[in-house]
Order: sequence, then C-alpha cells, then structure tokens
Amino acid sequence: MTDSQTTSDETRRQVLYWRLLSRLFSPDEQPTLERSSVAIVDDLGLPPALLDPGISVDNLVQRFPDLAAEFEGLMAEQDHEEGDEVRRAALVSKLLLNVFATGSGNVTAGQLEAWKQDAAWFERGMGCGPGGLRHSPGNEELAGVLAGLEGDLVKRMHLREVLADPTLAKQLTPSMSLIEQLLRDKSNLSGVALANAKALIRRYVDEVAEVLRTQVEQASAGVIDRSVPPKRVFRNLDIERTIWKNLTNWSPEDQRLYVDRLYYRQTARRTIPARMIVVVDQSGSMVDSMVNCTILASIFAGLPKVDVHLIAYDTRAIDLTPWINDPFEVLLRTNLGGGNDGPVAMAMARPKISDPRNTVMVWISDFYEFDRSQPLYNGIEAVYRSGVKFIPVGSVNSSGQESVDPWFRKKFKDLGTPVISGHIRKLVFELKNFLA
Repeated sequence: MTDSQTTSDETRRQVLYWRLLSRLFSPDEQPTLERSSVAIVDDLGLPPALLDPGISVDNLVQRFPDLAAEFEGLMAEQDHEEGDEVRRAALVSKLLLNVFATGSGNVTAGQLEAWKQDAAWFERGMGCGPGGLRHSPGNEELAGVLAGLEGDLVKRMHLREVLADPTLAKQLTPSMSLIEQLLRDKSNLSGVALANAKALIRRYVDEVAEVLRTQVEQASAGVIDRSVPPKRVFRNLDIERTIWKNLTNWSPEDQRLYVDRLYYRQTARRTIPARMIVVVDQSGSMVDSMVNCTILASIFAGLPKVDVHLIAYDTRAIDLTPWINDPFEVLLRTNLGGGNDGPVAMAMARPKISDPRNTVMVWISDFYEFDRSQPLYNGIEAVYRSGVKFIPVGSVNSSGQESVDPWFRKKFKDLGTPVISGHIRKLVFELKNFLA
C-alpha cells in the first residue's frame, strides 16, 4: 500500500469517526460530515442504510445477509486483514451509534426491543454471544454501561400502559433492568398489567434459574469419602490399577496374567448436613443481588441435606424462608428501596445458628450502614468467632461489579474473611467448598 493510499484511508476513517462522535453528542446532522460519509460508504460498496441510526442492525442484516459475518468479532482482539480499516470503521460506527445514541423522550416497547437486538449485535462484535459480555472477564465496566443504558430506556417507557396492552406486553423480553422496574412498580399494577408483569418476572426467574442450576450441579458434586469401602460391582472395577498391582503374577510360559486381587474405584461422596443462612440487602442499590440470590438460595434448598434460610432487609428484616422453594413468590414479597439496618437482620439471623461449625452465613450487601457500621460488624465478628463460615459478598450480579464500604472491606480482610468478588460464579464456588 502506498503512502498516499495510507493517508487517504486514515482521512476517511477520521471522517467516519468524527461523524460518529457528532451524532453521539448531538441529534443534529453536520451536512459536510454526512455528505462525506455517504460518499465513503458508497465507495466501499456498503448500503447507505448503514448510516441511518433509525435502521436497526438486525434489520440491516436481514436486508443484507452478507454483513452478518462482518459484524461477528468486529471489535474483538484478533488479527484483521490489512487494508480493510476503513470498512471496519464504517461497520463499527454503525454498532456504536445504534447502541450508545439512545436519544431522549418517551420510548415504546418496540424501540426497547430493537435496542436490545442492537446491543446483542454489539456483543457479537466484541466476540461474545448475546448476553455474554457481562460474563466476559475484563469487560465488567462496559457491561455496566450497557445495563445503565437499558435501565434508562426502561424508565423512559410508559411501562404501566405497555403492560396493560397484551399486544405490547408480548413485545417485551425480560431483562434485569425490566425486572427491577417491575418489582419497584408492582404495588401500582393490577388486573391485566399485573398478570403480564408476573408472567415476565416468572419467565426471567426460570431463565436465570436454569443457568444457575447448571453452575451448581457442575460445582457441588462433593469429594470422595475414603472412609466408605468401594462397592464391589463391575462398573466400579479399576482395570488399570488391577493390572498394575498384579503384574508380578505375569506368566511368560502361559502368556497370561493371574489376578490375585481385584481393585475397585471409590465412588461414595461425603454429604454433610449443613445449614445455609443467606442474608440479602434489598435496598435500592442491590436489586440485581436480590434477584440472583433468591434464585440461588432456592436451588441450594433443593439439594439433599442442605437446610437453607433466606432473610432480606432494608430498614426492617423479613424471613422469606417459607417461600424459599419458589423464588418468584419471594420476589413478589420484597419491597425494594429504603435504607440499611444490618443489625436488625443479624438479630433475625443469629437464632437460626444451632451448630456453628456446620453453618455458613452468606451476607450480600454493599455494607453502607448509615452510622450502624460498628454494631453490625460486632455481630458479624461474634458469629465468625463462634465457628460459622461467614462469606461477605459485595454484590451478586451478572457483570461482577461491586461497590463496598471501604471500612467494612478492610475490617473483613483483617478478620480473615475478605469480601469476595461480586460475580455469582465466585459465590457458587465458595458454597461448593463448604458443602463438599
């Protein structure tokens, strides 16, 4: 490639990105940038619709199927063919404009769903599957930005009116931002709107439960119990060990191995009856955690010989254990928002500890206690010193982001039970270690 060609390509890329920045920060078109961008896209053989933010990426791909492959992994860290930088810039600009230029004013159910589809294409461009960006290490901040944008769109939608119309309600797909809004507004819903809201919450709960159940099943198998003799059945026969242990019985004359003893694999797993007490801060900043932990607690409650208790709190505490097997019912009984009063929750949780060394207490909160920090910490320290395995969790969300009061973070570290990462996979791993 000649120097003049390189300079020309760099200029064209700059035009496309300047146009992108202009449209991101202002809805008004810049005629010069628009004309230049149209000429560049035309020269690249790309459709003019690529520059129209009113056309979704999904719609664009349906009309021009060959573009689908070009959007896949477009912004991922991988080798790209030299000389296609201008074309990539045009495609990247489309993804960024459609996802990050969300405008202002009211939003319809259709517009929300179109944005979700564009966000899914953006995730594909980052090398992830739809919804996978929040599970991708290193992309937590970007996942948080997308969640924030979606939350803003949900707030700008007249959700009550949408839910009251079965046709519009069917256009909605459940997501954390939507579920958060539904849970906050559920007391203001009735009739058809309430029924549609419950259906969306139930659907989301079932989808998340399926993912978490798989993680728990993969992580909580337990350890081999060497104290239990192996069952002497054929399926447990350890052929390799049997051969190795009997090699001295090899007969060269007969060309046979004479076996004096058979060896079997040990398959019995240790199962220790355990009590799990899950305490969840249900204040406004912890909605994601409330949903995920409610579902996770119900899954562990379904495991054999695990006694699970669930407590939610803000300025008051509520024992949700009677409904723990149905996370949908638990969520309907929560009242999101309000302040924090951890000592109230601790007063409800401590009487549930009957065998400290066979108890794990999971406390999910940002630990911003509004001048009640020392009383809560004193209660936690006493529980920990009694032999309870205490697991403080900054939050339990899909992106792994967490915000924890620095005073509590240091105290927990000094105590020897540091706050674990907010990613729910970490919590599953910790609980598996306790139950194994």
